[in-house]
Amino acid sequence: MVNRVSGQDDAVISRFAPSPTGRLHRGHAVAAVLAHDRARAAGGRFLLRIEDIDPGRTREAFVEGIVADLAWLGLAWDGPVLRQSTRLPAYRAALARLRAMGLLYACFCSRADIAAAASAPHGPEGSVYPGTCRGLADDPARRAAAPHAWRLDMRRALALAGPLAWHDSRAGLVEAAPAPFGDVVLARKDAPAAYHLAVTIDDGFQGVTDVVRGVDLFAATHVHRLLQALLGLPTPLYHHHGLMRGPDGRRLAKRDGAPALAALRAAGVAPAALLAEIRAEAARLAAAPG
Repeated sequence: MVNRVSGQDDAVISRFAPSPTGRLHRGHAVAAVLAHDRARAAGGRFLLRIEDIDPGRTREAFVEGIVADLAWLGLAWDGPVLRQSTRLPAYRAALARLRAMGLLYACFCSRADIAAAASAPHGPEGSVYPGTCRGLADDPARRAAAPHAWRLDMRRALALAGPLAWHDSRAGLVEAAPAPFGDVVLARKDAPAAYHLAVTIDDGFQGVTDVVRGVDLFAATHVHRLLQALLGLPTPLYHHHGLMRGPDGRRLAKRDGAPALAALRAAGVAPAALLAEIRAEAARLAAAPG
């Protein structure tokens, strides 16, 4: 069930792929350390990817901060940093392929339209799209004149892909069940690719064999497994770890002002001591996601 990159059956390739929308905090460091150490323990490669295609939130200063913070902690990556902003042709090609398969349709609805729809149930990512634009005839003139997203026709995609599964180091063999997500957006109105598409394409492109990330993205893996099948991409092994939480029990998050690594550096914290603390916390969270 698990595919490895051809010719690299024994090579572990992991990655840390932050979005430059804020400064890194200890929660990010846990994910980076777990991915880094998994690759190093196996004599493999650890990659750094910057997911910088959100035009409204990405800042170049945050890109520079990510690089500086990881270097300060003593985490070294292999090869050049890959930036998603350089990968737009690959996303366009994948979207064109899915359109040719009859699996995409243009959606002109706003978030308010979807939330207001009486028939919209709640799914893993909020209100599930009720299919308002699914039956519209493709109208290039309308697409040229009006902002639109591209959605995956989930029913058609599932019928084409058939039963799928993936493997998680904690959960074991997981039957892929992306249907609750509904017709997910693969290209946003304001961005050339949505998270689900970009991360799947880039993991395949970089030959990632082991995806290490927080348990908050466990459900998203169902969608990623479907996209891998539709686009003929390999399926990595997944390692979903628990999330660092503050004293209030809430997960550490940029939007809540979680203490940044840069602030710890400025305060004179010794990076070696901090890295040892993070490794201990990472081991605990890897063993008990939640």
